[in-house]
Amino acid sequence: MSGPTASAVEPPRGVLELVITRRRGRSIASRQFHEGALRVLRPHYLDDSGQVCYVLVNPGGAYLGADLFLIDVEVGDGADLLLTTQSATKIYRTPGSFAEQRMSLRLGEGARLELAPDQLIAYREATYRQNTYVTVRPSSSLVMAEVITPGWSPDGASFRYEELRLRNEIVVETDDGGRLLALDNLLIRPPAGDVTGMGYMEGFSHLGSLVVVDARVNQALADELHALTANHEAHTGISLTRTLAGTTGLVLRSLSHSTAELNRLLGACTALLRERWHGQEPPNLRKY
Repeated sequence: MSGPTASAVEPPRGVLELVITRRRGRSIASRQFHEGALRVLRPHYLDDSGQVCYVLVNPGGAYLGADLFLIDVEVGDGADLLLTTQSATKIYRTPGSFAEQRMSLRLGEGARLELAPDQLIAYREATYRQNTYVTVRPSSSLVMAEVITPGWSPDGASFRYEELRLRNEIVVETDDGGRLLALDNLLIRPPAGDVTGMGYMEGFSHLGSLVVVDARVNQALADELHALTANHEAHTGISLTRTLAGTTGLVLRSLSHSTAELNRLLGACTALLRERWHGQEPPNLRKY
């Protein structure tokens, strides 16, 4: 970042801290703290696996200019968390500054985290930065899915947001220290005029991302997921990270003209992982 900004000097608009531990066969929150415009709803269990599901809520309803949100989540050894949001994250106009979310995720040995927020919607003249720092152990399992959608006006014309910067830094921790597994940077600056024109995301308007870190990730899994995406109206690419301490990362990017289509695509990919690795059905989050 070049120079001080409003979001860097103002106090955070929302703070959330959540620590998940495993006790008596179930995952529970051993620490929970919130301040300002962030909180979580009461925990619930979608099946008998012991995985706990928390729903992140922003009572303010949207991110505005100079807003800073801090989220800190720790999933302890053997614990299992599904973290989602109550509704879409909306970024409105941010004149003179930008909205920012900083998230820190730490996974212990044998810990599992599924991060499945609703779509991020960027409206006209919105600038947003999202920085996610992830620390895993070699036996951890991480699945993060996200969809980016441009906002729409009542007459059906797309709003043109200014800029989106999303950065994921993933570090594998061993007894010898931490080593960088992946640095995933995404910068989107729609050109003047039609945000779906050539040169902007290959003519597509919506972007879906899936990040998976697990010792069971390999080329065969990447090929299988890519074949699965062929049944959807989207353009998809998949890449693998290097392998550190036996664990590997996978990054899937998918372009489409539809939020629903990307949600179906990412849902199909995560459903495959849930069933194969954990014997679980796709989650029924019952938000609507």
